[in-house]
Amino acid sequence: MGRGRKSGDDNGGLPLLLIDILLLVLVSTLIGIIAALLGIGGGVFLIPILTLGFGIDIKIAAATSLVTIIVTSSTSASRYLEGGLVNVNLGVFLELFAVLGGIIGAVVAFYLPEYIIEALFAIVLIYTALYIWKTRDVTACAIKPERTAGPDGRRSRFHGAFFDDCQGEMIEYDVKNVGPGAAASFVAGNLSGLIGVGGGIVNVPAMNLMMGIPIKAAISTSNFIIGVTTVASALVYLSNGLMAPVITAAASIGIFLGAIIGTRLLVRTKSDTLRLVFAATIVVISLLMFSRAGGWL
Repeated sequence: MGRGRKSGDDNGGLPLLLIDILLLVLVSTLIGIIAALLGIGGGVFLIPILTLGFGIDIKIAAATSLVTIIVTSSTSASRYLEGGLVNVNLGVFLELFAVLGGIIGAVVAFYLPEYIIEALFAIVLIYTALYIWKTRDVTACAIKPERTAGPDGRRSRFHGAFFDDCQGEMIEYDVKNVGPGAAASFVAGNLSGLIGVGGGIVNVPAMNLMMGIPIKAAISTSNFIIGVTTVASALVYLSNGLMAPVITAAASIGIFLGAIIGTRLLVRTKSDTLRLVFAATIVVISLLMFSRAGGWL
């Protein structure tokens, strides 16, 4: 595997051998499994692997990550829609701000020096580690229904409801703080376009804690938003020649296979232990990215 700053062509500037491509598929599969078990996007692991391990330009790594997010979010979003967990009205509304942020972020990324993007990514990794560590297991049946209806009893246009299999009943909720939520979606989209992450680490806490949306609906709606946002951002990268088809295809295949395996392993895994281990791992990766940004690695 090569080392150094690589520019965009079919292989991201690298003389990839078949063994390199197979290795990337294998590593991406592992990343897909981990991402599914933790309930996060694989970009926080994939981008460091591509930049630190394969020596690929972080902008090409971000573009690759965005495509893998499109693949995985499309699959899971359809499942969430069938289950009635997605608040479609709210999702479409917030999507407008997320797409705008994503396009702006991707355009800005084209002009920023690599070391700045690497430093920003390292900061986001620290936040992600804290998010993983503090997030409770949303698959556990100990979660109680969350009461989020407005005090006056009126329903807003973004009122939502879904059947919770765990509780065995319908969960109804109303949405508050829509304005700040829209701002959060813009920030999430901007991060997605700028550094190639999904944006769920911003969207989900904002929806759950600020907008009063139950966590399962927040995760599902965020996933629905991410799919369209990443398409818009990826098109900007593509138009600027920052897409490496071979690398993108290999990573997408691996992430997709890993996500399927990970969802099946989820029910047998102690998520609290996993979260602690991988939160610590992400902190280490962030330090490596800071070192790369500073030219020490």
